[in-house]
Amino acid sequence: MKEQSERLYGLDHLRSVAIVLVLMYHYRAFTHPAWIDNIGRFGWTGVDLFFVLSGFLIASQLFKEIENKQTISLKIFYIKRFFRIIPPYGVTLLLYFIFPFFREREALPPLWKFISFTQNFGLNVIDQGTFSHAWSLCIEEQFYLLLPLSLLMVKRIKLFQYLAVLIILLIPFSLVLRFFMWNQFLVSVDSNSMEFWRLWYMKIYYPTYTRLDGLGIGVFIGYLMQYSSVFKRFVHHHGNTFFFLGLVLLGVSFWVCNEQGSKEASVFGFTLVAVSYGILVMSAVSESSFLSRYRCYTTTQLAALSYAIYLSHKGIIHMVQSGLDNLGIQTSDNISLMICFFACIGGGLLYRFLIEKPFSRLKYKLLNANYH
Repeated sequence: MKEQSERLYGLDHLRSVAIVLVLMYHYRAFTHPAWIDNIGRFGWTGVDLFFVLSGFLIASQLFKEIENKQTISLKIFYIKRFFRIIPPYGVTLLLYFIFPFFREREALPPLWKFISFTQNFGLNVIDQGTFSHAWSLCIEEQFYLLLPLSLLMVKRIKLFQYLAVLIILLIPFSLVLRFFMWNQFLVSVDSNSMEFWRLWYMKIYYPTYTRLDGLGIGVFIGYLMQYSSVFKRFVHHHGNTFFFLGLVLLGVSFWVCNEQGSKEASVFGFTLVAVSYGILVMSAVSESSFLSRYRCYTTTQLAALSYAIYLSHKGIIHMVQSGLDNLGIQTSDNISLMICFFACIGGGLLYRFLIEKPFSRLKYKLLNANYH
């Protein structure tokens, strides 16, 4: 139990960093202080960090279950995922579709795309950009649906010993697809035009098949931590080294991704970012790392609220800034930014106590009934 708690502390630090990165990146779409443009421009990588974390945590859980029980209880897995993801998401959808004042922009994609978790395919963010950040949740949900089924299938057809190879192939698969998409749709389009960005988001940034780097890296690390004692021992002995190596590589990644819509960033940048965050995740779970040893109440709480904040932050920032405008209060300064930031935390707390906790109790009742 002690080791698990220490690991969670390290991952909490990274999860809190991820949500702050996302907040700063999206805050640029609202009235903001000038410094947000420089600091927040790499905030899009917070989603990549979430992907790596999800890949690692979910895969680790499934690999342990396979190791202990030789199978996966799909019913229990999907019940847990359903009650963790769907209730807060469903409430957010209601807010967006029933209360127009919650919308940060005008046009929403069709409701069926949100319900089916396919919004990230063919998403025209220029014309239908409201609640566009749900694209990453679509990828997560597709991942939750397919990973346990894929692992069971691989085990059934006796290819489990080759699983590491199959996982690692996801990374060049996405890279090659991004290269193809760039040459097929973007190579002759003016990079300063709205059409370029519409196509870039639609063909390269949002589709699941072009964004498998982070999830693949996370799953691969989870696999090695479960099945390779040499790798696990190496990680536990060199936690702080991994932390500094991850930071250096992340700096290189940011340099490559300095222009987010460039060919280098679009093709290779996502992979570099995913590998960088993967190394930081290895540091976070290492017994020797200061990340896993240091407990911080702020990051623990922020990490616990990160999902609710991610869902609701754009609508909350929009409402707060609209309210401040109506009161004649400046919205482009640091004070407004802090008000919006704490309002997002307040929204996350409302989600926790009004939605997540009640549904969590219901989840445990169902799981206990299933065990008996």
